[in-house]
Amino acid sequence: MQTPFSLPKEKRDEMIIAIQDYFAAERQEELGNLEAGFILDFFMVEMAPFFYNQGVKDAHQFLSEKLEDVFEIEKVKK
Repeated sequence: MQTPFSLPKEKRDEMIIAIQDYFAAERQEELGNLEAGFILDFFMVEMAPFFYNQGVKDAHQFLSEKLEDVFEIEKVKK
């Protein structure tokens, strides 16, 4: 499975540990690094693009609203 982007090794390791901790706490299952890495890869391929695109849409809406505010400083000729 080819992920659409890469992570720095340190961040990837942190995320793998977080997945392992979650499974241990919530499901009482022990996952190895390989299994947790596969889960991380799955989320990166299948779900991360949705969250990324939502972030882009949110940023677009925010910037559009702020650009509308620029017209409030326009000088009106009388």
